[in-house]
Amino acid sequence: MQNFNFHVPTKILFGREKVNEIGKEIKKYGSRVLLTYGGGSVKKIGLYDQVVNQLKENGISFFELSGIKPNPRVTSVRDGVEICRENAIDFILAIGGGSVIDASKAIAAAVNYDGDAWDFPMQKAKVKDPLPLGTVLTLAATGSEMNGNAVISNEETQEKRGMASNALRPKFSVLDPTYTFSVNKYHTAAGTVDIMSHIFENYFAPGNGTFVQDAIAESIMKTCLKYGPIALEEPENYEARANLLWAGSLALNGLTLTGKMMGDWATHGIEHEVSAIYDLTHGAGLAIIHPVWMQYVLTEKTAPKFAQMARNVWNIEEPEDMKAAEDGIKAVRAFFNSLEMPARLSDVDIPGDHFDAMAEKACYFGKIGSFKRLDPKDVYAILDKAL
Repeated sequence: MQNFNFHVPTKILFGREKVNEIGKEIKKYGSRVLLTYGGGSVKKIGLYDQVVNQLKENGISFFELSGIKPNPRVTSVRDGVEICRENAIDFILAIGGGSVIDASKAIAAAVNYDGDAWDFPMQKAKVKDPLPLGTVLTLAATGSEMNGNAVISNEETQEKRGMASNALRPKFSVLDPTYTFSVNKYHTAAGTVDIMSHIFENYFAPGNGTFVQDAIAESIMKTCLKYGPIALEEPENYEARANLLWAGSLALNGLTLTGKMMGDWATHGIEHEVSAIYDLTHGAGLAIIHPVWMQYVLTEKTAPKFAQMARNVWNIEEPEDMKAAEDGIKAVRAFFNSLEMPARLSDVDIPGDHFDAMAEKACYFGKIGSFKRLDPKDVYAILDKAL
């Protein structure tokens, strides 16, 4: 295990009616708020009214940016930056899932920056002096409510890129499982896959002697196995929704990466190129790509880690590492299939027309992955095998 520093300053307000505490939390940082959200779901479930009442009761002025789409666009970020500058906004409150939160982080980063917001995902600028933000989460998936990461899409260039800074970690996040009761089967399943994929990215990473981190990761995986199917069949099962919600936060707040040099993140990089062009739901894309990546990088050298997952998560008793690894990868695919997630790109009508360009863009900053380094030829091969 390597040396590490671990600090997660995000305050978590977990449970029913915790949204009633946001007023006093916001007032620690500002009094003029940009309220960000997506479509009409936050209004349909009554969350919007609850939030607005809290703001009004605490004398907090607010302005709104609505219509933030899945795979959030840099155009929405630019709109948000303009609103913040014109109205002297000093705090951002994101209500929704990972897309709304990611867009809000990019807005927070760009308000006090002289250049364009797209400079951050393109690594042309570093985050300095961002606006503080908080979140009210409505979907168990990305973990954006407890980390400093964001992924933004550019429709003009058909690119989808990530940005990250500890300064973008939310000051607080409200996690009320009841706000996820209305999430449909498809997005519940996609969110479950997203959580598991985040665990995979840090689990399959270089590093030895990280037993406790791996054990935590395996427990979060098993949480998804247990409660994902229950949430699909019983959408208002509080226990299932609560466990998935907390699993999503823990999967990507840095906890499972401690003591390791870096995560892998090749699969996410590849999927980003798919959804950048085809606007596919992120979790659905990961359900297609991740098992293919696993099979592609499986070698005698990597087999022991896959075998560890197979035995500790899927209860596979096969003693030979390579066979256990193969059985474990098949179990991952079978679980995703049981959630009715797509297994092939062709299942979602995605052809192989752009694989060359997608492979090159995935490696725009160089080779990707740490478990096994991948170049454009490797990425093309994975996409081709996923077809």
